[in-house]
Amino acid sequence: MSAGWLTVLLVVLGYGLGSINSALLVCRLLGLDDIRRHGSGNAGMTNMLRIYGKKAGALTASGDLLKAIAAVLAARAVTLAAGSALPFDPGYLCGLFVLVGHIWPVFFAFRGGKGVMPALGVILLVDPIVFVLLAVAAIIVFWVRHTISLVSITAAILVTPLTLAIDLLEGVNPFWDTLFALLFAMLVIVSHRENIRRLQTHKEGPLWPDEKSQDRKP
Repeated sequence: MSAGWLTVLLVVLGYGLGSINSALLVCRLLGLDDIRRHGSGNAGMTNMLRIYGKKAGALTASGDLLKAIAAVLAARAVTLAAGSALPFDPGYLCGLFVLVGHIWPVFFAFRGGKGVMPALGVILLVDPIVFVLLAVAAIIVFWVRHTISLVSITAAILVTPLTLAIDLLEGVNPFWDTLFALLFAMLVIVSHRENIRRLQTHKEGPLWPDEKSQDRKP
């Protein structure tokens, strides 16, 4: 298979897997109303956690991580089977379109989540050291502010310089890894634009502002 057709296959594979929205499937599995009608209207882990509780949030997060991990492993297997070579880890390309599919899922009227958990699932496999550093940063930010959106935005801001630094320390050409990290970061930040506006105006609340505001926007 030529590199061109392999690229097309990985893009389609990634977008297809990404469009399988875990939050909406969990709603159907547990007999819950469409999460997009509640809270922020976002079909992602944070809104599920706020509206439907820890079980629904954990199942959503697990599904989002697993589809990203599956995409990376499938991309590597397909590339190996095709006997083609790409100048980067094929998991990056497939993973990038998992994010695109997650945010704009073809199966769910192009209204999905914000891409954070799938991005972390991809990074876990393609660059475990960066994943660990992002996890440490996320824990610190959440401990200080208890605001999931701020954690997500911080991780998006850090992923590109961390990827560049680790590649340089390991003596690896950083071009492709850094480019994909930048694209991941841009998608996550764009999907959080409303959260950024609320943070700027001090209207973004913590994960659980109070027990009586379960249907409030995050």
